[in-house]
Amino acid sequence: MSNVPSDLRYTNDHEWLSPGPTCKVGITAFAVEQLGDITLVDLPKVGDAVTKGGRFGTVESVKSVSDLYAPISGTIAAVNAEVSASPESVNADPYAAWMVEITPSDPGEVEALLDAAAYQALLG
Repeated sequence: MSNVPSDLRYTNDHEWLSPGPTCKVGITAFAVEQLGDITLVDLPKVGDAVTKGGRFGTVESVKSVSDLYAPISGTIAAVNAEVSASPESVNADPYAAWMVEITPSDPGEVEALLDAAAYQALLG
């Protein structure tokens, strides 16, 4: 069973979001389990606009290449350079290895994401 921290919000695409004035975004432990060893993370630039459900980057693993989808609309406020430089850090701790911080354009989108119980139910 995957680890699902209760203080985060989740998407059906197995991404997590830490609510706040800027929201950290990463991929869940379940996503990491499915991907296997991550070898490359391609992320946007600070200042880029993202749209909820729109692609904002990719994660490459030994098994596949997967798109990253923005859980909310907004502007990229920060990019985690450590994840780009050491993609294996996502395998080590997917909830510490955030990928981007997004300043939300509509805070209501954050509340509309899955809570931990709903995400756990999605996983089965």
